[in-house]
Amino acid sequence: MIENDTLSIDSVIENLISIHPLLSKSFTRSIRSKTNLNPGSLYVLGALTRHGMLSMSEIGCKLSMPKPHVTGLVDKLIAENLVERLYDPKDRRIVNVHITEKGVADFYAIKLEISQELRLKLQKLDSETLKVMSESTQRVKEILIKIVQENPHTSDTVCYKTEE
Repeated sequence: MIENDTLSIDSVIENLISIHPLLSKSFTRSIRSKTNLNPGSLYVLGALTRHGMLSMSEIGCKLSMPKPHVTGLVDKLIAENLVERLYDPKDRRIVNVHITEKGVADFYAIKLEISQELRLKLQKLDSETLKVMSESTQRVKEILIKIVQENPHTSDTVCYKTEE
């Protein structure tokens, strides 16, 4: 690897490390005051809304979370009546998780509040900055998806199914 590649990679690493705290400071803190659910719980609800019923392992795979962490999140969501555990009739060792009607309604309500909060913040940007941000976030998303697809086993969560 030549020196320029190393400098570029180091620059990308620095930027990626900086993005999460900036997003948190800009958006997440105000959103956290609107719900008692933590981001991990919202990710689980989102995965179940998008993919339907999933096993605990599949949730972990989709979200790159270890199964014990998923179990804790699911337990909290069950206590809130947002999801339910269903045993697979063919194999009782498999525990599936299904989002309840309340879970769907709450998830969409929270998502709407988040969207409204983001809209208020983004409306303060001028048109050119908003255009650059739109294009940049789309490109970053595409690149991150590519990285995940090329390296599906980068976490300690083993994913047996790789379809998206």
